[in-house]
Amino acid sequence: MDVALISDTHIPSRAAEIPAAFEERIEAADHVIHAGDFDSEGALSNVRAMSSRLTAVAGNMDPRIGLPDRATVELGGVTFVVTHGTGPHRGYEDRVAGIVREEADGADSDAVGVSGHTHEVLDTTHDGVRLLNPGSVTGAAPAERTTMMTATVRDGDLSVTLHER
Repeated sequence: MDVALISDTHIPSRAAEIPAAFEERIEAADHVIHAGDFDSEGALSNVRAMSSRLTAVAGNMDPRIGLPDRATVELGGVTFVVTHGTGPHRGYEDRVAGIVREEADGADSDAVGVSGHTHEVLDTTHDGVRLLNPGSVTGAAPAERTTMMTATVRDGDLSVTLHER
């Protein structure tokens, strides 16, 4: 199963659209995970039009688009816990890893956290929890480049690739 990991579209406040090459990757994915800050109902609708298989959460710029703050989805034997990661930069990894532990409720110690907010790419293991931040799919400030991740999940194995422009 191929999964597109995206975040921080910030359309229309900081960007006009998702780059075409990234749209193609999103449309080709078996499932899409968006870690928040769509910035508008229109941006959410646009991503939903690219994939009917979407797991998404609200970011701090999404107060009225009807998404949860956290979501959990199992894909290909891997449990993904999705949250935006809202809050100060200091303590970000602790905060997101804590949310992953809370949401996985100890049932799946191998749960992977997908978050956004910082616009900085991250693929690390923090205090035993793998954390993925795909950066900003539109390159919205303060991002220095346009990024997303794709993940291949199969029988509990996870392989992640970063894509950037």
